[in-house]
Amino acid sequence: MSKIFTLQEAEQLVPTVKEWLERAIESKRQVETIDDELRGVSERINLMGGSEINPAAILKQRRTKDAALRTLREVVGQIEASGCLVKDLDIGLVDFPALLGNEEVYLCWKLGEDSIDHWHRIEEGFPGRKPIGDHFGRSFDSERPN
Repeated sequence: MSKIFTLQEAEQLVPTVKEWLERAIESKRQVETIDDELRGVSERINLMGGSEINPAAILKQRRTKDAALRTLREVVGQIEASGCLVKDLDIGLVDFPALLGNEEVYLCWKLGEDSIDHWHRIEEGFPGRKPIGDHFGRSFDSERPN
């Protein structure tokens, strides 16, 4: 069984997860940028029947990409080791397993959100997000000004 979070435990972890997620997203972007650049070099070589390339620059890009991939794997591993589930790095989506009664559900948080305000059943995913309401011991009506 995976770690089960209370809403309070999950919210306490959000700042750390946010830092990890930002590092993972930056590493992913770096990998994608370098892949695009290397693909462009390869296309130029193929189109021109050969091209002058700078082997040292290509090697540097590959090393940078390898380092970014290591960082990405490491950071995603840290997030998952904390008990969270990385659902989508492109939008920064993370789920925290929780219990609603006897049912395992996910507290759903997305990068840019101030707090965990949504949950969904495991099979529903992001499109099935519902407001936390008072399901997990928090009443929004009493906590938020009109």
